[in-house]
Amino acid sequence: MDSTNAAGPVSLKASSVLLVGGRPAERSRLRAALGKHVALVDSAENALKAKRLMTRCEFEFLVVDGGLEDIPALDWIDSLRREGAAQAIVLALEAADSATVLEAMRRGAADVLEWPIVTEALLAALQRHAVGPAARAPTRLPDPGAAEARERELVGDSALMRQVRDLVRRIAPLPGTVLIEGETGTGKELVARWLHACSTRRGDFVAVNCGAIAPELLESELFGHTKGAFTSAHQGREGLFVAARGGTLYLDEVSEMPFPLQVKLLRVLEEGTIRAVGSDREIPVDARIVASTQHDLLALVRERRFREDLYFRLNVAQVNLPPLRDRLDDIATLARHFMGVLSARLGVEPLALDTRAIARLQDHAWRGNVRELKNFVERSLMLGALATEQLAPAEQEAPRPVAEYPLDWTLEEVKEHHMARVLNALGGNKSAAARRLGISRKTLERRMQLGPGNTESA
Repeated sequence: MDSTNAAGPVSLKASSVLLVGGRPAERSRLRAALGKHVALVDSAENALKAKRLMTRCEFEFLVVDGGLEDIPALDWIDSLRREGAAQAIVLALEAADSATVLEAMRRGAADVLEWPIVTEALLAALQRHAVGPAARAPTRLPDPGAAEARERELVGDSALMRQVRDLVRRIAPLPGTVLIEGETGTGKELVARWLHACSTRRGDFVAVNCGAIAPELLESELFGHTKGAFTSAHQGREGLFVAARGGTLYLDEVSEMPFPLQVKLLRVLEEGTIRAVGSDREIPVDARIVASTQHDLLALVRERRFREDLYFRLNVAQVNLPPLRDRLDDIATLARHFMGVLSARLGVEPLALDTRAIARLQDHAWRGNVRELKNFVERSLMLGALATEQLAPAEQEAPRPVAEYPLDWTLEEVKEHHMARVLNALGGNKSAAARRLGISRKTLERRMQLGPGNTESA
């Protein structure tokens, strides 16, 4: 599982490694073994001495014992990441269970090994996280102005939103993947952009909606393709992983990613390389992955609709965005915010929001969350009056209609009608409808062409 580029494996000959903590005999053994493969290897018995060495020499890798004598190892890794340290950190533990590994990666470890460390396993770990100069992401201190601007877009000061802000500030400077879960309209992309603004990454923020691109095109969109890779590939194209090199790749609605592509994404997260469609060359990439979904991804894992191993790779850190109905205190703030922004954009006078109007807003269920509230304010400004007659109290809202079919319909007629309803609900998007129905797009197209009354099995 070597990390490779177009010319072959990235060499460790120019790499430098600092061994921190652990038993003296183990440090001496590893130092001698690594010296045959890297340009520089040094060791320190604790974190304090390691920091002194790091001020005199720039190390590419840190191999840190989980039982440091002067500070808890994970706390030290935390402090390094907050200071903008870019080294790949391999954490060595006496016993590495899955929960400990996930916590270590959430805190900023690139890899986890168990004592006693096998030299070949350590070399493989270093190789996995070694990148050539062109692929190595330059780091920067977070831009306070950009971060504050993005944070201001996340309106609300309820206790739930304060918790979200605290979590984002903590994990943003760290290198691990992030999974954002929340209902539609809760502001998942806003949080993803704020994460990027608060990070130390200097590359671009690149977003893609995995559910809006046909499955057969999504692989090419992410990984790129060579000329002639498929019928319409008249020229080569770099994918979004390359576009996001040194930055953040935001995978919106990752739950809609086809199973075969989930396997390839998992490989990218594990090995740090991609292979363009039609190519046999591995290209090293360095993009932080932030994924989001409006579904309960763990529930999809239990239903075998999403890969469990990919879920754990994406869910190193998780941000759960609360629905608007759970943060009623923010509704007045959000409504006034949108009233000011949208009235200026539309060139109209803002409407008054008195106590009675706010109470009506707080009594609505807001199934579309912040996006629905924003649309309500914009519609009211265009009409010149608050459209409160369109708001129903949450407890009076009609339940979502359940489809009923005539008892004399055949099962095939029910299937055809349900397929048509799902396709219509998704705006005619056949790929999304096929995924929702659990069938292939070709099967959906064939059934819709045959029409009602056919007897072909789905």
